[in-house]
Amino acid sequence: MFTGLVETIGTITAISDQPPGKRLSVDAGSVSQGAAIGDSIAINGCCLTVVRIAGTTLEFEAGEETLSRTNLGELVVNSSVNLERSLAVGDRLGGHYVTGHIDGVGSLLERRDDPPWAHLRFEMPSRLAPQVAAKGSIAVDGISLTVVDALSDSFSVALIPHTLDATTLGKRKIGDRVNLETDVLAKYVERSLKMQPPEP
Repeated sequence: MFTGLVETIGTITAISDQPPGKRLSVDAGSVSQGAAIGDSIAINGCCLTVVRIAGTTLEFEAGEETLSRTNLGELVVNSSVNLERSLAVGDRLGGHYVTGHIDGVGSLLERRDDPPWAHLRFEMPSRLAPQVAAKGSIAVDGISLTVVDALSDSFSVALIPHTLDATTLGKRKIGDRVNLETDVLAKYVERSLKMQPPEP
């Protein structure tokens, strides 16, 4: 479980084939401090397991499904990624509950910079629309954000200067693909409504 509060921006240092998946090496900076084999770390919001540690470099294995259903399959050497260690019991929850399981991939449709702020609109799969609401929470590339408005196929967010500086969203361009995870509470509400018995 994560909070959606990115701790640092990491850099992909190597990618090697490990059929049917790949092994990713990430210079994780401060996130590597105290890391242990088996730890869960969110990379662009996708929960992966540390399999090797060499100094500040952490290595992860990403399976075929993970690579095809997230933007991790598009990473190349020197790509920047958002990193967050898993939530420890008793930690403050500054964002919202994020599971690290990506629901779909969206893309940046519009970007309006209003320095030092920015307003971004993302396209999303229409199947996620029932789980996205204005003033609700969503994780974009692992970043906990508040939705400004939600349409049937897109939503917008307003980014403060800190978010632009401390995450990869500061450099996202039109057309860039992002990992999306909707609020876990919204998933349960939608499921509950779908399972209601029909009126007699």
